[in-house]
Amino acid sequence: MSRSKSFIAKLWRSLGEKLKESLTSVLPVSVLVFALSLTPWVDISHHELAVFEGAALLLIIGIGLFNLGADMAMTPMGHYVGEGLAKSKRLGILLAVSFFMGLLITVAEPDLAVLAGQVSTVMDPTVLIIAVGVGVGLFLLFGVFKIVFHADITSVLLFFYLLLFSLTSLLISSGNGSFLGMSFDSGGVTTGPITVPFIMALGVGIALSVGGRNASENSFGLIALCSVGPVVAVLLLSILAKGNIDFKVPDYSMDTIMDNGIFEIFKEQMIDVGKSLIMIVAFFFVLQFTVLKLPVNNIIKILIGIVYAFIGLVVFLAAVTMAFMPIGFKIGTQLAEYNPVLLIGLAFVIGMVVVLAEPAVHVLNAQVEEITAGQVSKRQMMIALSIGVGISIGLSVIRVYYGFSLLYYLIPGYLISLGLSLLVPKLYTAIAFDSGGVASGPLTSSFILPLVIGACVSLQGESAVLDFAFGVVAMVAMTPLIAIQSLGFKSVVSLRMRDNAAMRRILSSADDQIIYFE
Repeated sequence: MSRSKSFIAKLWRSLGEKLKESLTSVLPVSVLVFALSLTPWVDISHHELAVFEGAALLLIIGIGLFNLGADMAMTPMGHYVGEGLAKSKRLGILLAVSFFMGLLITVAEPDLAVLAGQVSTVMDPTVLIIAVGVGVGLFLLFGVFKIVFHADITSVLLFFYLLLFSLTSLLISSGNGSFLGMSFDSGGVTTGPITVPFIMALGVGIALSVGGRNASENSFGLIALCSVGPVVAVLLLSILAKGNIDFKVPDYSMDTIMDNGIFEIFKEQMIDVGKSLIMIVAFFFVLQFTVLKLPVNNIIKILIGIVYAFIGLVVFLAAVTMAFMPIGFKIGTQLAEYNPVLLIGLAFVIGMVVVLAEPAVHVLNAQVEEITAGQVSKRQMMIALSIGVGISIGLSVIRVYYGFSLLYYLIPGYLISLGLSLLVPKLYTAIAFDSGGVASGPLTSSFILPLVIGACVSLQGESAVLDFAFGVVAMVAMTPLIAIQSLGFKSVVSLRMRDNAAMRRILSSADDQIIYFE
């Protein structure tokens, strides 16, 4: 009895800590929207503001519950699967399980469903989700190969990004260049709150079991590769697409979304999240009975964590659906009409605060601090990600304003990222490319993307949305690569300067102590 009371007390303490974290994450977004509602720039009604602030409260609860569930269930599941299968020395089973888990977890990813819904007029959502799932499964398999055979992350990424841009040139030559932004966005939205905890823990479990030099460094990079797979898959789909592209902007008005009532929104999210999590849990239990054979206490904790993750995700997704999408679209539309230059500045601020509320970011930051033994702290990660995401949103609005191709950003951006990867410690490169996928989570696809779509409708018209608004998620995924590797470059330069200073001190003191013999 005392053990169960201790467990419950610990659970409540953990929940309290998670809720405090989520409060500090969501509060800046809420304050920013409230402040905008007091200006003449955006006309947000009292009803809309009340619904938004209520949704923000739900968001705090949802993120807190989900993060607790991720710690109790998703992360341990990934770790147990990776460690258990790696120790079994059966590479074929490990690769097969990695592929199917990648596929199932991607189908379960909520922000992929959000993106698919917003492009449903030009691409069948089911086809898109399955193609992306297969892409993640294949590239997770490649990632496991990288860990098992200790492949260099920089070489692997260079190869796959060359493949990616080769497919991009084929897409443009096929005449379907309008799909470019959507294709790159699919890579960003795939690595969200369900995917990140599981895949990161899977990598850690495999790397620590396989061992070798730099096992901690080797555990990173799976998220980076799983972000490339969907882009490759959707680029191939887009190259083969035929017919007229007639994109229609979804109806983002709050009244339309709330037509069926709050309970219906919650019901839809419960069904979607439930179907997704059931597939993952069922597959895990197959592995439990055949390979893992974990103690009963571990399984009970995982099941409790699954319940928390389920409730948290349902609450989170209901909140962003009922309020964050319509408010994001309205802010983008009205600020663009009022003053596009003002929108660019505010887009930077909005990007900086929105990344704080991404649930998967906190999971990544905690794991990075743990794996690097504090060498890369949660605070450093959050500052780098905030600045990177802020810049990416500002640049995306500039692109919408002037109406130029996404490639003007992607080509130099990835050249800088891949160039830095040759100069910084491999650990920073692996963390940076993982962070890019994580930063572009559900809030990016359900708040930032509608905001940029709204700005594009005002500045360029509805017909230009597919060409100029999509790609913002890809930008959010790209800029952290430069920001975090810049941290690594700074640490390399600082270390070299300290070494040089120490060497000068040694030489100067040695000169003073020279003894001359006659």
